Amino acid sequence: MEITNHTTLPLAFRLVDGRTLQSVGEASDFFAALNQDQRERSHWQVAIRMFAHAMTEPAYLKAATMSLQTALLLDGLLQSELQA
Repeated sequence: MEITNHTTLPLAFRLVDGRTLQSVGEASDFFAALNQDQRERSHWQVAIRMFAHAMTEPAYLKAATMSLQTALLLDGLLQSELQA
């Protein structure tokens, strides 16, 4: 299996601003839009690094997705399923 920008993530993420991250490309675009302060935080560095590994080794995609989820949660960017 080859990972491309169109590859669907194992989990889709609904963000508090209404956007949804569903593909590797959407996650990559999200990473590119992070400001410098966010990029310096260790949880974003791990998430970005894990996605870079997933591009060359597809077995890392699940772990990369979990790293993204963790970073989104730590920064309060993930929509809670309890919210309407």
